[in-house]
Amino acid sequence: MSRHQKQPDAGGSYGYLVAFDSVEQLLQAAARVRDAGYTRWDAHTPFVVHGLDAAMGIRPTILPYLVFTGGLTGTTCGILLQWFTNAHDYPFLISGKPIFSLPANIPVAFEMTILFAALTALVGMLALNLLPQLAHPLHGSRSFKRATDDRFFISIEARDPIFDPVATRELLESLGGSAVEEVPG
Repeated sequence: MSRHQKQPDAGGSYGYLVAFDSVEQLLQAAARVRDAGYTRWDAHTPFVVHGLDAAMGIRPTILPYLVFTGGLTGTTCGILLQWFTNAHDYPFLISGKPIFSLPANIPVAFEMTILFAALTALVGMLALNLLPQLAHPLHGSRSFKRATDDRFFISIEARDPIFDPVATRELLESLGGSAVEEVPG
């Protein structure tokens, strides 16, 4: 079977987990896993590691575009709502002032922009991160509990198209981390 063909289910296993003691080890290991062609894997750290996104080959997210679109929608809705209520639905002429004047409507349009952008950011972040996820197979690992303290981890899922139990374990063992652990699914 070719390395790039889908492997059969790994017997109910979520995948493999390997721990590292330092940021440098993690960054080198992440680059090697990326270069090996894995696509369903992740790095877990107790704090932000600068350069990890590049080492993992992570592309920029579309969230800024979604937030911009949400803000633009908010601006449009705010202006249209005020135009409709003040100039179309119930025009009220006072001392010859214009029925609709953009400067008078800027504060509401601004607040609608912020509201729609913030809500889009929240919902977009949750959706793109597949949250909420109340349980995860990695939470059952005793060693993974140190991911919030002083260890750095790489996990490779058994669902990865090129996952092979033997080859993946050998790759993870060659990265220089502590013992490779199989995580039950």
